[in-house]
Amino acid sequence: MLEAIIDNALKEDIGEGDHSTLACVREDATGEARLLVKDEGVIAGVELAQMIFHRFDPNLNVEIMIKDGSLVKPGDIAFLVKGRSRSILSTERLVLNFMQRMSGIATKTHKLNSLIAGTNATLLDTRKTTPGIRYMEKWAVRIGGGVNHRFGLYDMIMLKDNHVDYSGGIENAINQTRFYLNELGKALKIEIEVRNMEELKEVLKVGGVDRIMLDNFSPDELRKALALIPEEYETEASGGITESTIRSYAETGVQFISVGALTHSVSSLDLSLKAVYH
Repeated sequence: MLEAIIDNALKEDIGEGDHSTLACVREDATGEARLLVKDEGVIAGVELAQMIFHRFDPNLNVEIMIKDGSLVKPGDIAFLVKGRSRSILSTERLVLNFMQRMSGIATKTHKLNSLIAGTNATLLDTRKTTPGIRYMEKWAVRIGGGVNHRFGLYDMIMLKDNHVDYSGGIENAINQTRFYLNELGKALKIEIEVRNMEELKEVLKVGGVDRIMLDNFSPDELRKALALIPEEYETEASGGITESTIRSYAETGVQFISVGALTHSVSSLDLSLKAVYH
């Protein structure tokens, strides 16, 4: 998957050729560049950058100075890359685009994780990712200290409000799902979303799920809901949780907190790849 994403991104950017580079840089020219950090945060994408360079030109040499997941500040040098000047120039923007976004995600994840430190809550991402590069964005969440929720629609059952409504209610949704998994012989976890206390009570009456997502509950409502849920169920809070409220959610005792903003509302970290002159 990584190779396919990299190949597609290179094709998208270079097309029939990097004419700017081909026009003015000699084929036999060699050079060196450094990845310069211009922001505070958590660096992510260093390993990916090395993969991109080597995918495009196996002869490029990458010397890593700072590993993924490290805290960085302006002036830090994450790595040096040496080799054909044309290869460095043609891969520069792709490396920066991925690293800046991944570092932004890792930084956001690290910050939210620090806000719930000391509680039993685990920070999760969601499927609210950029189409085509989900792997990179979920990788960045892991680098920042978060945990990936399901990767896609195929590796876990999540019965959301529309599933419940379209299937004719909570009992139908759960029973039909269990029948479906039994027919296929699949052992996927089942999670169901509830929107209020009435739906929660119905889920508990029906049973047959592994995790209950309490959507758009306030911290006080969440506490009341958690008091009704037996220990056999995993619990997850989701919906509108922000930096200013995440601690209050974590302190309710909920096991998981999912935050879509980890991947859909982040500011990229400011990075640049600069030629080194000797």
